[in-house]
Amino acid sequence: MDQGPKSYWAEFLGTFALCFIGQGSIVMQQSTGGNSLLVIAAAHGLVLATMISALGVWSGAHFNPAVTLGFVVTRRMSITSAVTYWLSQLIGAIAASFLLRAVVPGEAGELVHFGVPMLAANVSVGQGLLLEFVMTFLLVTAVWGTAVDERAPRIGGFGIGITLFVCILVGGPLTGGALNPARAFGAACASGVWTNHWVYWVAPMLGGVAAARIYKSMMSSK
Repeated sequence: MDQGPKSYWAEFLGTFALCFIGQGSIVMQQSTGGNSLLVIAAAHGLVLATMISALGVWSGAHFNPAVTLGFVVTRRMSITSAVTYWLSQLIGAIAASFLLRAVVPGEAGELVHFGVPMLAANVSVGQGLLLEFVMTFLLVTAVWGTAVDERAPRIGGFGIGITLFVCILVGGPLTGGALNPARAFGAACASGVWTNHWVYWVAPMLGGVAAARIYKSMMSSK
């Protein structure tokens, strides 16, 4: 699926949109005095679904280092291509987060650290790891089942977006519901808040690997 600069631009733009809209929804809820998890989950899910449908033909629409790693471990992508995808995703996330910081007035962004995912006070690191692992496992399974598998129903990115939507409804209050190292990294760069940041790399990457390998070994037609 690596088509060179077209693919890298697609990965940058898709990740940028996911972070700008998703994190922006968190910031604007703070700015307007709202506290709607439904709004935040919908913003993440809908923008992901739309960007996958719009850009999937150019890059496969990973927009998530965990998805890309799943392709590497199942030998559907070379490590060289994966590195360029990861760089595109991370740069997209950073650009979105700093743009959000530049355009949001007042202290609303600072109060929520521009969307940095954080563990709730009553959630341990171990629980956070497990939650992010499970939710990313479900998300990457949706990627394989609706977009990668040749037998998949042609529903664009909406199966994947809906999965992110429902995962955030459950995981948002507990871990921030990142399910995506790039999404966590961009916000951390813009805010300078790195609390338990490693959790948002380790758990999603392991969840993505597990989902891809299990899907390929147990359900793939090849």
